[in-house]
Amino acid sequence: MRFTNVSGCVAISSKVADPRSQEVREEDCAGIACDSVSSRPRSKMSSRFVVLVMPVRQPARQNIRRNHADERSVSRSALRVVIVAVPPMRTLDVFGPAEVFGDANWLRGGDPAYQVNIISACADRVVSNHLGTPVHTDRTYREYRGPIDTLLVAGCMGPRELHYEPGFLGWLRLQSTRARRFGSICTGAFVLAKAGLLDGRRATTHWNWASELAQDHPRVAVDPNPIYVRDGSCYTSAGVTAGIDLCLALVEQDLGRPLALRIAQMMVVFLRRPGGQSQFSATLEAQTRESRSLGDLLSWLPDHLRHDLSVDSLARRAAMSARNFARLFKQELGKTPGRHIEDLRLEAARRQLESTSRSADEVADACGLASAEVLRRMFRRRLQITPGQYRASFGQTGVH
Repeated sequence: MRFTNVSGCVAISSKVADPRSQEVREEDCAGIACDSVSSRPRSKMSSRFVVLVMPVRQPARQNIRRNHADERSVSRSALRVVIVAVPPMRTLDVFGPAEVFGDANWLRGGDPAYQVNIISACADRVVSNHLGTPVHTDRTYREYRGPIDTLLVAGCMGPRELHYEPGFLGWLRLQSTRARRFGSICTGAFVLAKAGLLDGRRATTHWNWASELAQDHPRVAVDPNPIYVRDGSCYTSAGVTAGIDLCLALVEQDLGRPLALRIAQMMVVFLRRPGGQSQFSATLEAQTRESRSLGDLLSWLPDHLRHDLSVDSLARRAAMSARNFARLFKQELGKTPGRHIEDLRLEAARRQLESTSRSADEVADACGLASAEVLRRMFRRRLQITPGQYRASFGQTGVH
């Protein structure tokens, strides 16, 4: 089974006859068109293939094919976005960002704002991935011609698995100096670092590999917490869906906040998360680290934030001395009980602001905080924004 691009579509094709044929060719799929209205996959039967065509949202254009003539037909004002697939690619790292730019074209209407090309970092246009379904890119990096406005290197399932041609790093260095901006999605940061493009810069990557990036490349200031980081013309994002957040931010820079919010709503994601928002959930982090001795307490905490959660009270619940409890908690979770309680209250307050119309006082009370002023101070200190600003970005109504 293969993925291939056909006239602005991603096609998954499966050979049903002629065992002599070894690949899906674009001419086998010619004439299968997509439009910007239909959301239903369609298929075309032939004696050789079953082709399932998945429409990509973009303004309808007639008789467009992925060749050099097509590139010349694109509006001169369109910004070229090049997404590099590095095998074994993680498909969402490539197609998530591509969908953001495609939806920008579709929702904006008129001439396309972006022309998106997916290219291979290897000699072959076909790129392997963790799903086992080879993806047919537009062309290889050596075949690509033309200017680049935004250059993004997508990641894979692990940095030790990255595979690219030796000459690719030189090409990447050169193109990054010519592009208006460049960056990476997830573990694509390892490729940028290998090329020396992150030296002296602040950057992020998927939290699971952040320490490895810092260890392998000590000249990079690795921050494991943010959703994405901008350092000059360089942008790096955390794992998987964080690439969508990064690209929404890029669209906002280019075309304005209202369009970026419409894209986020269309993709059914939270209205754009700020880059400084943490990758981590305090509740999930505790679950992954919980020990047998603290497991029941850690499971109990998120639903009892209005209780007395002092160290003495928590130690009694865990049947320990306060001193031993504090020591064990720091050892097991890597932070103090007070910090963890604040993380949980901040997380709960964010959920309240995103999904309810409660006042600031009501949100503070529900999260076990003494007042709305304590809530505001916590948001200022931890997120550098007020609860009202947070709700304006992610919530339904303003804080009263």
